[in-house]
Amino acid sequence: MTLRSKLIISENRLMEALETNEVLEEKLQQAQEYAEKAAKQVTSHVMEPGDVGDNLGEDPTVTEKETPRPDSGSKSDKREDIFGTGATEQERHTAEAEGAASGPTGDKKQGVITFGGEGSEPGKFDYPRGVVVSPGNEIFVADKNNRRVQVHSTEGVYLRHFPTVVPGTGDKDMEPHDVCMDGNDTLWVVGRGETSDHVVQYSTDGTAMAGFGLKKGHHFRFIAVDMRTNHILVTDADKGEVQVFRPDGSLVRTVRHPRGEMKGPGYVTVDGKGNILVSEWGTHSVYVYDESGKFLFHLGHILVADYGNERVQIFTRHGEFVRTVRTGPEPEGLAVGPEGQLVVTGWFNHTVTVFPNY
Repeated sequence: MTLRSKLIISENRLMEALETNEVLEEKLQQAQEYAEKAAKQVTSHVMEPGDVGDNLGEDPTVTEKETPRPDSGSKSDKREDIFGTGATEQERHTAEAEGAASGPTGDKKQGVITFGGEGSEPGKFDYPRGVVVSPGNEIFVADKNNRRVQVHSTEGVYLRHFPTVVPGTGDKDMEPHDVCMDGNDTLWVVGRGETSDHVVQYSTDGTAMAGFGLKKGHHFRFIAVDMRTNHILVTDADKGEVQVFRPDGSLVRTVRHPRGEMKGPGYVTVDGKGNILVSEWGTHSVYVYDESGKFLFHLGHILVADYGNERVQIFTRHGEFVRTVRTGPEPEGLAVGPEGQLVVTGWFNHTVTVFPNY
């Protein structure tokens, strides 16, 4: 089972949600008190059938304010959407997104956009993996078996693609596994060539700018950039570690679990404080380290592509469950756009799905 973890719920957003929760609870209490009071008042003013008199044949009426009736979009429902408390409720409120990745090219449900489908022509994918969204709302997808990166708008419109050529090898290319973007809006792609693995820097138009080689491994590698230091982080599942490089390929440090528990590191990301978060497919967990590589704690998850359960699950940074987003078969890679869009690649059906609101 492959997991992809990207940190999405910041402390500020969590605080806003908690404040929203308090406001909604207060308003809900006020509404309930008002309803009880209004119900008592209404009881004394409803005309009984025996009181119709000259109005025989007319419907009984309420002479004062009618009893408030909660609608289906009540504040209590909104509270549950923010702070899901059970699997049944989660299934309900994420049902709009269910099946979103069931069809190729432009399939839309409740604002969800799915595009792609299996193929090699522009706009199609052959086992898409990693994905990243630029500040300009362009989606960059590691199109593994087509040996290229494809670029789409967040509306699903095909824009361009470029082959993942490895510089210094006579235009040989590689199978891209994952893609990320640094603070200068250049792309970093990790993938597998004929004799070794590679990390390559590209401009957003696909020009290969720099790169360095890695020992060819048996497992997929994944990549992230620390925006504060411009260090490149690459997972090595063969060794159970994350390797931290400078852009020129010189090794800064390796990050391992002190007791060797992180045996199969998958996707990796870095939060705003420099903490390193690594998904681990063996234990279905997330390991958190500080910027120096010191192990901090072991989480349930943050924002995780739950491959086998066909969903993305969202947790707080403390591992508390928030909600579930149904994605369709086998979500592989995920990214978050500058406007909060959730973008998920579908391994099974060769698609990309954009959730504008989740």
